[in-house]
Order: sequence, then C-alpha cells, then structure tokens
Amino acid sequence: MKELDLNNLPRHVAIIMDGNGRWAKQQGKMRIFGHRNGVSAVRKAVSYARQLGIDSLTLYAFSSENWARPEPEVNALMTLFMQALDLEVKKLHRNNIRLRILGDVSRFSEKLQEKIRNAEKLTENNSALNLNIAANYGGCWDIIQATRHIAQQVKEDKLLISQITEELFQRNLVTKDQPQVDLLIRTSGEQRISNFLLWQIAYAELYFCDVLWPDFDEKKFNHAIFAYQQRERRFGGCE
Repeated sequence: MKELDLNNLPRHVAIIMDGNGRWAKQQGKMRIFGHRNGVSAVRKAVSYARQLGIDSLTLYAFSSENWARPEPEVNALMTLFMQALDLEVKKLHRNNIRLRILGDVSRFSEKLQEKIRNAEKLTENNSALNLNIAANYGGCWDIIQATRHIAQQVKEDKLLISQITEELFQRNLVTKDQPQVDLLIRTSGEQRISNFLLWQIAYAELYFCDVLWPDFDEKKFNHAIFAYQQRERRFGGCE
C-alpha cells in the first residue's frame, strides 16, 4: 500500500466498474458469475472510501445502454441488484453511509423501486459517506432531465433565463448537493467515459487500470488515489 497524503484526498471518486464478464470468461464461467464476484469488489471499495473519509463514491452499476444486453443477463442483474439491497443496506446504515440510486428508476420493477425507496429512506440522514449507485443512468440523460427541470421553472415564471448559471444547472443534476468528481477510475483496460457523469467530470483526473473489476481491491484503490495525488491540478490555470 502506498502512503497517502490524507490532506489531499479526492472528495468525490467515481468508478466505472468494468470487466466482470471477461473475468468470468477467464474462469470458464457465465457472465453473471463475474457480476456476483463484482459485488465483493464493491464492498471493498466502499469500505476503503469510508475508511479514508472520502465524501462521495459513485459506482457505475448499470447504464441506460445496458438494456441492450441479452435478456437473461439483464434479468440476472436485476435479481442481483435486489439481493444486494436486501443484504447490504442495513450494513451501510450501521456504518453511517448514505445510499442513493442515481438514474431513471421508473423502468425498474415496482418491487425493485420499493426496495430502492426504503433503502434511501433508511440511510438518508447518514453522513460518513455518500454512496451513489448509478443504475439505468446516462450522462446525457442526466443533462436532459436537468434541462427539463430548469425549463419548467422558466415556463412557470419561477426563474429568469438570466438566472441560469453553471451552479444552478449543477443543482438540478442527480448529484446536486455533492462535490464535482475529482477522480474517475475505470478498470479493465478500456479508456472510455461511456456516458458517465459527463457534466460532473469536467475537471476530474482520469485513471485507467488493466485490472478487471472483481480483482479491484483496497491496494489497487490505494494506488489510484496515490496516482491522483502525484498530479498537479490547475483547472485551466498555470503553475
């Protein structure tokens, strides 16, 4: 493990958890086997973020484009999502972690929507870590839904066009009361953003690693944060 500067931690870390299917294929198993083992990596990432005192951790679990996957895999993922909510939410609550599901949950079954509502309600006053699970989420969708909210306020004469600012727009995104992303991690060797938090990562540091998601552990998370701390963040300015 690298020695980290605890005064220079990213406030918001986002992770594209990629590689479950390839990891399962390497084991000679079905893709869902990789997704199940990916849940273990989620536990490790959440625990480490909580331990360090990071404000927000956003995990890309299911994109709005993932519905195009084979129906058996999608159904298995939905079942896994419900099981994870049943098994993990009370543990998150005990550890003072607030859970939020980011995305258009209306496409999920009513049973899953109810579990999401109950989980968010149970943990809504927790403050040690904001854990965001992006499910049926897309960055373009997020920007569009924010635009619609603002347009409706203008239509109802509650807002002047001249009052629309970056700060206002940000408050209408699903991450509205959380800091912008400082560090974006993607596993599995792919180097794409994949429609994830497009507005929120405007000045994020990007970290790509070859490890497949089920093998992403505390040590690899530590290395990603250490790499972040070696970079000079100028936000468009000079040294």
